[in-house]
Amino acid sequence: MPDRPIDALDKAKGKRVLVKLKNGEEITGTLRALDLHLNIWLDDAEIQRENGKLKVDRILIRGDTIVYATPSEV
Repeated sequence: MPDRPIDALDKAKGKRVLVKLKNGEEITGTLRALDLHLNIWLDDAEIQRENGKLKVDRILIRGDTIVYATPSEV
């Protein structure tokens, strides 16, 4: 059985990921955890906004605000 898209993210735990939000922001950070609703917990995150970047130690992103999430390392 082929892997589901969420399985690719699950394998990326501990690695950097890129998350695109519905409001246009992009967040990169180290993936710590995720669930089946695509709620994502990132450490050492950086939020890219129109007016610059914001660095945060830890962020929880609600799954229904996400357009896509992808490992940024291959």
